[in-house]
Amino acid sequence: MKKSVAILAVLLLLGASLFATGSQETGTVKKTVINFPTAATTGAIYPLGSAIANLWNNTVPNVRTSAQASAGGIENLNLVADGEAQMGVAVTSIMYESFNGIGSFEGRANPNLRVMIGLYPNPNQVVVTKASGINSLTDLAGKRFASGAPGSTTEVETNIHLNTAGLRYPEGLRVQYVGFTEAIDLMRNKQLDGAWIMAGIPNAAVTEMLSTAGGKLLEIDDDLIAALQKEYPWYGAYTIPAGTYPTQEQDVQTSAIKITIFTDARVDDEVIYQLTKTFWENFDELKKTQAPLANVVKEETTKDLAGLPIHDGAARYYKEIGLL
Repeated sequence: MKKSVAILAVLLLLGASLFATGSQETGTVKKTVINFPTAATTGAIYPLGSAIANLWNNTVPNVRTSAQASAGGIENLNLVADGEAQMGVAVTSIMYESFNGIGSFEGRANPNLRVMIGLYPNPNQVVVTKASGINSLTDLAGKRFASGAPGSTTEVETNIHLNTAGLRYPEGLRVQYVGFTEAIDLMRNKQLDGAWIMAGIPNAAVTEMLSTAGGKLLEIDDDLIAALQKEYPWYGAYTIPAGTYPTQEQDVQTSAIKITIFTDARVDDEVIYQLTKTFWENFDELKKTQAPLANVVKEETTKDLAGLPIHDGAARYYKEIGLL
């Protein structure tokens, strides 16, 4: 009996030590195993995750990283919280909810959630027709507006921004719950005054709306962004540079949410330090083949993170290069 209890204790200790970075013995070499869920295979994030995993596997000794397809940020956060993955990709808005156990993660807070690499902002882009006479978000009152499918990211963003701006959504508008493609056709046919899009720049749908439907981009000003941040700390200001789109002659400020690579506090500090350092030291090469990295700015990686903690291993690297 005593012998069985002793064996059980040893097994429990071993399991705890391997929690976040599963390990494999190869001869006498211990491999740290990193499961890295990303997004659907049809988008740009999965190939990016695969490229990063290959970089780490070829460069960081004793680490084996496996990039995996997934349903996206919410699933990635759940996998890491459950110990089935060690890092993932998500925007800071749902990371904030996961960390605090609110919203989609009500009652399931994950205090071990940590930022590893802040990638790039995902900006809101509000397009209206020039003929509509709309010059601000509050001018959308009573207008025909496409907010996206119910419950979609764009519909959630429309809801948050317009209600914060003092415009009742959805009852304050003539809302049409349609996606980007249908919105383009409706704007061309003068059946729609505007649409909300959240996507990286330049976006093909926005290009079409501006070039063929007589559209223009609306600005989201500092006052509204400050008001948003009081309740939704994941928002940051973002500038769409002049010339990003046809007929866009001036910079346009909007709001954005940062996409990150996140991890778990219990993943070994030295492992995360080496992975973070390797990513940035090889960033220029990665950028040549990975389009999502085109708008990543190293000096901005630790900014606009909704107050979420950075992993100690990553923080060590950022302190070494003067970003923290």
